[in-house]
Amino acid sequence: MADKEVIAYPETGWGMPFHYFFDSTVTVDNRAKNGRSTRTFIEEKRWQPVVDNLHEGDYVLIQFGHNDEVQTKRSYTTPDDFKANLEKFVNESRSKKAIPVLITPVARRKFDAAGKIEETHVAYTQLVKDVAKKLDVPLIDLDAESQQLVQQMGPETSKYLYNYLLPGENPHYPAGHADDTHFSELGARKMAEIVLHDIPNLHLELADRIRVVKQKEKK
Repeated sequence: MADKEVIAYPETGWGMPFHYFFDSTVTVDNRAKNGRSTRTFIEEKRWQPVVDNLHEGDYVLIQFGHNDEVQTKRSYTTPDDFKANLEKFVNESRSKKAIPVLITPVARRKFDAAGKIEETHVAYTQLVKDVAKKLDVPLIDLDAESQQLVQQMGPETSKYLYNYLLPGENPHYPAGHADDTHFSELGARKMAEIVLHDIPNLHLELADRIRVVKQKEKK
């Protein structure tokens, strides 16, 4: 979801194309940061500035899980702490009369031998759903929906969604690159579109701010 450094290009976070989807009444302020979990996002004092700058009617799109769930990472967050942190984000957003939206972690590209996509976020996706149900928060199940897209494209074609590069294809990755977690420009846009399409389904007022592209009349 994060804005990526130029040196990482063509790696693209799905938050990067998101601002193109809305009209001039909407400002997208992407505070996501690579490699952070709910715990490290709080510990590094990245969350407090979000709360401090919220205004009534702002939307807070909250997606964590990738870095919380991996026990070998410094960012690992226990399930109980993960839930508590999500609840903190929701409650503190609401205290400023902002509107939180919880989003399950987006799918990794992982197929079994039969070519069926494998779920890699089982526990932490469910924890997001649990918090959404407990606190009555709008939920976008990006995990399930992105899995559907990756499955539809299949084991080979789905590589175009992720940061896959051949040796010599890009100067940032001279030896090539095979990344089943982070997205290409195409993949980021596709994931952002999934979130965009769910906004009207949740009956959020934000749906009224989606940019409508008028077709030019044929002459």
